[in-house]
Amino acid sequence: MKAREIAYKVLLDIEKNKNYSNMAINKHFKDVKMSNQDRGLATEIIYGVIENKYYIDYMIDKLSKVKTNKMEIYVKTLLRMGIYQIMFLNSISDYAAVNETVNLAKKKNSKVSGFINGILRNVIRQKEEIGKVKTKDDVDYLSIKYSYDKWMIRNWMIHFGKEFTEELLEANNERPNIYLRTNTLKITRDELIKKLEKQNIKAEKVNVVEEAIKVEHLKDIENNNLYKEGLFTVQDVSSMLVGKVMNPKENSLVLDVCSAPGGKTTHMATLMNNTGQVVSRDIYDHKLKLIKAASKRLGLTNVDVEEFDGMKFDRESIGKFDYVLADVPCSGLGIIRRKPEIKYKEKEEFRQLPPIQKKILENASKYVKVGGTLIYSTCTIQDSENIDVVNEFLQKNKNFELVPIKEVNVDLENQEKGYMKIYPNVHNMDGFFISKLIRVR
Repeated sequence: MKAREIAYKVLLDIEKNKNYSNMAINKHFKDVKMSNQDRGLATEIIYGVIENKYYIDYMIDKLSKVKTNKMEIYVKTLLRMGIYQIMFLNSISDYAAVNETVNLAKKKNSKVSGFINGILRNVIRQKEEIGKVKTKDDVDYLSIKYSYDKWMIRNWMIHFGKEFTEELLEANNERPNIYLRTNTLKITRDELIKKLEKQNIKAEKVNVVEEAIKVEHLKDIENNNLYKEGLFTVQDVSSMLVGKVMNPKENSLVLDVCSAPGGKTTHMATLMNNTGQVVSRDIYDHKLKLIKAASKRLGLTNVDVEEFDGMKFDRESIGKFDYVLADVPCSGLGIIRRKPEIKYKEKEEFRQLPPIQKKILENASKYVKVGGTLIYSTCTIQDSENIDVVNEFLQKNKNFELVPIKEVNVDLENQEKGYMKIYPNVHNMDGFFISKLIRVR
């Protein structure tokens, strides 16, 4: 199947079914025979269109009598794909972008192919002017230019100021790097880098975490023999920091209350050198299977997988664990680079999150031994889901205290106070929040 055809299918799936891009890509790419070049182009078009949706629609609306909000989804999707290639992809000629899009349109419905052809040719004619965003209002301007729901821009401008917000939007537009976590039970980081380089994969050390490697040109990861042998796992650096901050000692008893897809679980188990026990819980059976498979691949025998809902209270776990991780469901506003469709979520969709986060943290805290460690983390940058949740918890639970984070050096402004606020534009990694609490009595 050709790159554009599969990109079209994936974009339609995301638009119609509100699917996450990475999941839709995995689903549609799975059984399709494609060259690496086609795979690369399809992925580029999919992410490019999602990341620039409002901006591209703004251009369409300048040229079309029928506005995008009245258009059929498939017409809008084809136009977005064509315009993305014309305006953003220098590697593709304008002629090819129009031609291929029109051919795709003819397969779907020959009637609209003329309309699509006309709009795309107009975009080429007005290339210099069409992309200019004309509005006096800062929020409107940033919302169109970077394609975000307006409430997010407003929220960030209030919290961070205009300059920081623009830097954040700019950083969120960059393609995310791929990072690997060395499986130190089987190999050293230096040895793994050598093996990767033998496969023509560019690999370099990441200073912040001693297991971390940044890679380029790593394609089709699941079929890579180094991956199959369990020498590494794919995980972002900020996610690796959670295990580092927890720093569990060997032979400890650890609980991960919301563990899927298992990156942090397997990291903690590895940090304990395959000793002790990590109890890894989640509510979805299919996700638990992923954790079991990952543990097996990595050669971990100290992970116990259990189906359990973090919102429910477990009497049998009271005061039992040396370390507890509450990596709670969140808005994901720190990982927009990886899941760009988060930009279009409405404020209402996130309203119910802080109560859920507070409940899970409250439950998790009851499972910590006196002297034990409790980690609360999210992949968002919103204070309302992060430090506010922790502060409210501490007011109600005087037996816990924040302790300085000494294991890593990332957010020097806050680490001493016991938490880290990580931003893509400041720390060059996924946005994250990590706090470290100790049960003092």
